[in-house]
Amino acid sequence: MSKPVLPKDGNGCPYLQLAPMEGVGDPAFRKTMAAVGGFDEAVTAFIRVPENAHVQSLAKRYQSNEIAPIPLAAQIMGSDPDLMAAMGQELAQRGALRIDVNCGCPSNIVNRRGAGSVLLKNPDLLFKVVNAVVKAVAIPVTIKMRSGFDDTSLFFENLSAAAASGIQYITLHPRTKSDGYRRPARWDLIAAAKEFLKIPVVGNGDIRNVADALKMLQNTGCDGLMIGRGIVMNPFLFLQIRSHFSGTAFQPVWEDLIRYFRVYISKLADDLSPKQRVNKVKQLLALYCNSSEHLLHKRPEILAAQHTDPDEFFAFVQTCLNVYESGANRD
Repeated sequence: MSKPVLPKDGNGCPYLQLAPMEGVGDPAFRKTMAAVGGFDEAVTAFIRVPENAHVQSLAKRYQSNEIAPIPLAAQIMGSDPDLMAAMGQELAQRGALRIDVNCGCPSNIVNRRGAGSVLLKNPDLLFKVVNAVVKAVAIPVTIKMRSGFDDTSLFFENLSAAAASGIQYITLHPRTKSDGYRRPARWDLIAAAKEFLKIPVVGNGDIRNVADALKMLQNTGCDGLMIGRGIVMNPFLFLQIRSHFSGTAFQPVWEDLIRYFRVYISKLADDLSPKQRVNKVKQLLALYCNSSEHLLHKRPEILAAQHTDPDEFFAFVQTCLNVYESGANRD
C-alpha cells in the first residue's frame, strides 16, 4: 500500500501545515514556530516570478534546511509557464521537497501583473502554468487557491484545471479575491471540493482554536489543515490540536509566551537595526492581540510605544501582556 500524501499521526491527528504569509511569515517567524513545534510542514511566502525573472538569483531566497528537520515547501507565483517551470527546477535543485503554486494572492499589484488570484479568471492559463511546473520537476507540486476572483462562478472549472495539471493536492482558502479577509471563510466550498475531486484537499481559513479545527474536519472531510493567522494569534494552536488527538491537555503558560517572543527576537536577521527589530515585533504583536478582547485593548498602547531598544520594548510588552499569568486569554 502506498504511503498517504497527507499522513495522519499515530493518534489520528490530520496533517498540519504552517501557511505562507507575506510579511509576517518570514524566516524568523518560521524558525520560531519550528522551536514551538506541533506542525508537519511549512510553506514559504511566495517567490514572485516576473516576466524578466532571473530564476537562479530569485531561488537563492529559498533555504531547504531553514527549519530542518521540518520540511519547508517552496511557494512560487507567476503566469509565464516556462519561467515558472524553470523556477520549479531551480528550487528542486536547491533541495525543495515540494513546489506550491500560488493561485490565491489577492494583492492588486500582484494581480495587475497577471499572477496570484487573477489566474482564477482563466482556468486554461491556470492549467498551463501549473502543468508546466509539474512536467519540469520530479518532486510533488501542489497549489493554494482561493474560491474565485470576483465570485465563485469558475470554482469547479478551476478545480478541474488544477487536478488535470497533475498536482498532488489542493489547499483551498474559500474566499474570493474580492472577499479579501473580511467575510467568513466558506467551509462549504471545501466540502464541495472534497466531494468533487479525487485528489486530497487541505482546508484553510478561520481556524483560530481547537474547536474550529475539529469543526472544519467534521464539516468538510478535508485531508489536512493549513493555519496562518490563527497561529499568529495563538502560536501554540498546533500543539493544542495535536494534544487533543493524543488525549492529553496542553495549556500554554506565561513562560511559554515569553519564550516564544524571545526566540522570535533572537531569530530576526542580524542586519536589522534595533528600531527595525522593534517594528518586526510590533508587526507580530498586532496580530497576536486579536486573540482576545483584553489584548485588543492593549494593542494601541503597545503599537504606540516609542522604544528603540528591543530589550526595553520587550520588557514593556511583558508588562502589557501579563495576562497568561493572571489566567486570562484561556481557551
